[in-house]
Amino acid sequence: MTALLVVFVIFYFFSSVKFTFQDVMLGSVLILLFFVFSILLLHLKIERSILRKLKGIYDDLSPSGFSENSEVTESDMESLKESLRQFADDKKLEIEVLKDKESYRKEFIGNISHELKTPLFTIQGYVLTLLEGGINDKDLIKKYLKRTAKGVERLVYIVKDLDLITQFESGIKSIERIDFDIIKLVENVFELFEMQANKSEIILSFENTNSQPILVNADEERIQQVLTNLVINSLKYGVNKGTTEISIQDLNEEKVIVRVTDNGEGIEREHLPRLFERFYRVDKSGNRDQGGSGLGLAIVKHIIEAHKEKIFVESSPGVGSEFSFTLQKT
Repeated sequence: MTALLVVFVIFYFFSSVKFTFQDVMLGSVLILLFFVFSILLLHLKIERSILRKLKGIYDDLSPSGFSENSEVTESDMESLKESLRQFADDKKLEIEVLKDKESYRKEFIGNISHELKTPLFTIQGYVLTLLEGGINDKDLIKKYLKRTAKGVERLVYIVKDLDLITQFESGIKSIERIDFDIIKLVENVFELFEMQANKSEIILSFENTNSQPILVNADEERIQQVLTNLVINSLKYGVNKGTTEISIQDLNEEKVIVRVTDNGEGIEREHLPRLFERFYRVDKSGNRDQGGSGLGLAIVKHIIEAHKEKIFVESSPGVGSEFSFTLQKT
């Protein structure tokens, strides 16, 4: 277009032939029409090139012996478009899940580092103090060794619980099912924590609407661990002169539901979906005065799921919490 215009101007000024105004206008119109025609032709070529490539892709994706009917082709192109859109949505969802997992991984690494760092630094501090001269003081040795032993004990709790969770997640840890009386198991757990409950002025209560033994088919040792962890959790976050109650009810002809209820501090709704994550704590202050590995509820969840059962939690701040799980009847 530019070249034609330049040729026209040179020819107009340097040619011996003189053009009228009408000739100039006609030439300009012709040049403009030629330009528009060139643009349309280029657009058409590009469009055909794109369509040829799309058709090639479509032919590759279409099954052999496919009909060339235009209506069928249009319909299948719509199906292909919908499939591509669905593929894009799935990939977007997959990316979001990966981002969530990455965020969870970073948080988990930070939590486990914090959990291990506290007892390790405690042990290191007491040992270095003894090595730097405190070893000559017998009273100081005994005092610091006791505190060091507590730090080691806390590390052992964390390692054992992490190992147990890993075994459940990898399928190595098996469930040894037997028939046993769940009522006797609850009574045994209450006997274990009677003194601790008295110190916290918390009443342990067992509600049993059935006077007969309730036989369930499960791993007795693991279910005792579930009840132990739930009772410990209840006592830890209970209130003075509060209550921790366990009740057993028939859910249907095949299952019973075991409830552990307290009137303690309660939990905000926003924390409930993450309660069973490893090292997740509602108290973000990092207070570890209550002890424990921070894996109690995660272990509870893995044990119940290994039994192919369900666990539920309900809680309200200032009202209390209820953890419940199902078990198979004998």
